[in-house]
Amino acid sequence: MKTFLYKPLAALLLVLTWMGCKVDDPELGPAPQSTQVKFNATPSAANANIITFKNQSGPVTKTVWDLGNGQTGSGEEITGSYPLAGTYTVKLTIYTSGGFASSTQTVTIATTKPEMLNRPDYNFLTGGGSNVAGKTWVIEKAVSGHLGVGPATSQTAEWYNAAPNEKASEGFYDDEMVFTLSNNLKYTYINHGNTFANGANAAGIGGATGGDVTVNYTPPTNLSWSITEEGDKKYLTISNNGFIAYYTGVSKYQILTLSENEMYLRVADKANAANAWYLRLAPKGYTRPVVEKPLRANDITDKFDGTGNIAWKADGITFKNAFDNPFPQGINTAAKVGFYQRLTGDANQYGNLQTTLDYRLNLSTRNKFRVKVFFPGANDYTGTLKPQVSVKLQNSLAGGNAWQTQTEIVKQVPLNQWVELEFDFSAISNVTIYDQIVLQLGGEGHQVPGIFYVGSFELK
Repeated sequence: MKTFLYKPLAALLLVLTWMGCKVDDPELGPAPQSTQVKFNATPSAANANIITFKNQSGPVTKTVWDLGNGQTGSGEEITGSYPLAGTYTVKLTIYTSGGFASSTQTVTIATTKPEMLNRPDYNFLTGGGSNVAGKTWVIEKAVSGHLGVGPATSQTAEWYNAAPNEKASEGFYDDEMVFTLSNNLKYTYINHGNTFANGANAAGIGGATGGDVTVNYTPPTNLSWSITEEGDKKYLTISNNGFIAYYTGVSKYQILTLSENEMYLRVADKANAANAWYLRLAPKGYTRPVVEKPLRANDITDKFDGTGNIAWKADGITFKNAFDNPFPQGINTAAKVGFYQRLTGDANQYGNLQTTLDYRLNLSTRNKFRVKVFFPGANDYTGTLKPQVSVKLQNSLAGGNAWQTQTEIVKQVPLNQWVELEFDFSAISNVTIYDQIVLQLGGEGHQVPGIFYVGSFELK
């Protein structure tokens, strides 16, 4: 009897559940057809080489344009610029609740308008219309950050910057990228037989996947370039899967800087949407003038109460300035101190406080740093967490490899009391390259958490 009553009840529940899901699901419309995709092209009355395209497909949820000149965008209406004579294929893709469809039209530009090519970005990139051979750019290998990587949402290479000449074995320092205004904005990539590629994307040019690799590769000869604007951003695009020096699987580069002697680009990573790569280029034969920071013997002082004269950056730690002193005793009864917390996780094993000065340290007369710290005994010092303080002086111009330039002094710390430590750098008083100071508590190369307090940091 129980079995007989249970089955109809279960069936009824299934029906009600199905009916509830059916009511909540939105009804999809029919998939659009290419014949529905329509748009018109209207040349500007003032300049027939500037054309406005407008969607005529009716109500849609999204429109995506490819204007055939390297310019892409979205919206019901878009304007394209065509300074060069020729035939261009314009593609509109519409999206509806039922799917998407595309259609193309050709646009013929009868006359080249040289005045449309005479603009600062084109001239910086190519050397201008009078430079028939074009302008040759190379990776600026002698400068820190000529290759870098950072988060996709950043405008700077936050994670890594290659040190000068660091990638000498990778085969792309001799690559030449030639941009011309002639031959329909021709781009020539001279790689002397091999190319440096991001390993995850290297298969796109015949390389094996894995770490970054140098690939035997012959660039195509039918490449061109274009510069387009999207909102307040400007992009340099290479046609036909072309690229600039380092292959990431993407041919569209955001222009961060473009001047007569510098081009700094940001490009996405096709295999990893979280990454962006950065390239710094200079004209072939150009040598950047060396501009050194001034050499100074300034006071450095910080009591971590908000009145210090240097700005600290927390790298892989949690740091709080002007924190209530939990142990106002002994040599430090000040109300405020710095709270320094080591964190777990592989990315935090080298956590520290650091500051980069706007001058180089003159250590000839001032070379002794003094630091007040409190190391609580509650931390676990039985393993890799160390009761020690390290002060490191580094050259920030070495970029991501500043640690290779450093001079370091390490001091041991007694527990459960405020102590003042002295770090004497008089042995390198003649060294004038340091502009960066690193303060590291608890050692490095481990993931053991710990909490410490800093009372003062001084160079006098």
